[in-house]
Amino acid sequence: MPRPEVLKRLQSAEHDADDIVAEAENDRDERIAEGRKRAEEIRTQAEQEAQEIKERRLEEAREEIDEECERVLEEGEREREALAERAGDRVDEVTEHVVSLFQEDVHAQT
Repeated sequence: MPRPEVLKRLQSAEHDADDIVAEAENDRDERIAEGRKRAEEIRTQAEQEAQEIKERRLEEAREEIDEECERVLEEGEREREALAERAGDRVDEVTEHVVSLFQEDVHAQT
C-alpha cells in the first residue's frame, strides 16, 4: 500500500476516532445533565413528600392536643361540679358552726 494512501487512512481513522470521542463526550454531557435534572426532580419530590408528612404529623399532633385539652376541661368541670355539690352539702353544717361561734362570742361578752 502506498504511503499517501496509508496516511489518508490514518488521518481518516484519526478523524473517525475524534468523532467517536466527541460523540461520547456529548453523550456523557447529556447523561450528566439528565442525571442532574432527575436528581433535582427526586429532591423536589422528596421535599414535597417530607413537607406533606410534616404537615400531616403536625395536624395529628394538634388533634391529639385538642382532644387532651377537651378531656382535661371535661375532667375539670366534673371536679368543679363535685366540689360545688360537696360544698352545698356542707352549707347547713357551716352555717350552724358560724352561728355557734357567734353565740359563743355574744355570751362571752355578756
